Amino acid sequence: MSTVVDVTEKRNPFEGEDVIEVEESELRAVSRHVVALGELKERLNDWAQAVTYGR
Repeated sequence: MSTVVDVTEKRNPFEGEDVIEVEESELRAVSRHVVALGELKERLNDWAQAVTYGR
């Protein structure tokens, strides 16, 4: 029986294959809506908790 470590330690999974690389600045520019939606979700959760528990 083999484990995942046994199978993967013999080779680099990124070697010889096409790899998609994204610069950190590009990733941040693309993910701004995710951050905004996360902040909106947090505010909605806080409001719902205040309404539910009367705080």
